[in-house]
Amino acid sequence: MTTTAEQLSATTLLRFATAGSVDDGKSTLVGRLLHDSKAVLTDQLEAVEQASLNRGQEAPDLALLTDGLRAEREQGITIDVAYRYFATARRRFILADTPGHVQYTRNMVTGASTAELAVVLVDARNGVVEQTRRHAAVAALLRVPHVVLAVNKMDLVAYAEPVFAAIAEEFTAYAASLGVPEITAIPISALAGDNVVEPSAHMDWYGGPTVLEHLETVPVSHDLTACHARFPVQYVIRPQSAEHPDYRGYAGQIAAGVFRVGEAVSVLPSGRTTTITGIDALGESVDIAWAPQSVTLRLADDIDISRGDLIAPADDAPAVSQDVEATVCHVADQPLSVGQRVLLKHTTRTVKAIVKDIPSRLTLDDLSQHPAPGQLVANDIGRVVVRTAEPLALDPYEYSRRTGSFLLIDPADGTTLSAGMAGAAFAEAAEAVVTADDAEWDF
Repeated sequence: MTTTAEQLSATTLLRFATAGSVDDGKSTLVGRLLHDSKAVLTDQLEAVEQASLNRGQEAPDLALLTDGLRAEREQGITIDVAYRYFATARRRFILADTPGHVQYTRNMVTGASTAELAVVLVDARNGVVEQTRRHAAVAALLRVPHVVLAVNKMDLVAYAEPVFAAIAEEFTAYAASLGVPEITAIPISALAGDNVVEPSAHMDWYGGPTVLEHLETVPVSHDLTACHARFPVQYVIRPQSAEHPDYRGYAGQIAAGVFRVGEAVSVLPSGRTTTITGIDALGESVDIAWAPQSVTLRLADDIDISRGDLIAPADDAPAVSQDVEATVCHVADQPLSVGQRVLLKHTTRTVKAIVKDIPSRLTLDDLSQHPAPGQLVANDIGRVVVRTAEPLALDPYEYSRRTGSFLLIDPADGTTLSAGMAGAAFAEAAEAVVTADDAEWDF
């Protein structure tokens, strides 16, 4: 007899995030998704029903399933990123419900940074607004490969197809111009349940999937073994015991790709080359290891290697540089200014750095660049040039979301200032259309 655990282990995992403007119905959609897919415990539902009655509502307010903070419930808004875990017979899900307010755009960056799909909600009465464009831009910057446009509150526009079609056309054109490779538009009513889990009886003109059906069937292309092999060293193991007097291993998690015994590798930033003589995984020696396994590599030569170094194939190593050009989403309340001294954290390496230039700030209304703003404030997205005290081996973010990303940190108190993505800001729209099916997105 097949157990539930065995059934779940055979399914794939999809990480997705929801976003949209205030009162577009994100929390209601998530609540409806959890409720109608039978992912809500009885006591949770009873608590929501009681809280709804206390507020004078006859029907359960499903938004309360995700708006867990007291301030969120009192104001009827989402403030923090709420993570929910649920599963169906076809797939497991990790959902990040992100806030809609402009001042919480940085929270969407957090939620979407590891997402393989983003659900952007739009109120059918309001259409595409500035915050919709902002969320589409963030999804494009973070290279989220699949975007769903959920046109909500269709019940308030009499389920009119022309309303949906106009919104879908406007959003799709905008997102495609940013290089988003796949956009799926779905008309829904989260409150009534139309096209969320079950097909709507009010929109026979729509023949596409429901939200849950699309989530269950969208291709999850996060095969890290197909990407450039990268191994950030986390810890050097030297037991120097009687049993292992000469053992020297380099432990960490493979960020991407595959490593094999006998393979020639480079150690960065020094550039020294050597050969893998052994791989230890879970206490046993193996001939091959792949992402995202945590392993220990043993090398042929005694090279000076420490935490933060990067091991990569000798014929496929990233460039090493002290000058980082990137797009950053500024997440701190304190501004980021030209000349500011910061710490830059990349994989397991943290180095001192200085912000040499902030060439531009992105204006999300029309995607124009505001030149030389001097500083970035909370929720700003801009280009920066950072000079590091030590060389770093960064990949372009478009090739690897893991080894192409970094954090800028305040050295005084450890506050995260900005989340950075090395290389070009947006994918080329024309390229995205041509290569959408074959793009090797790295998660």
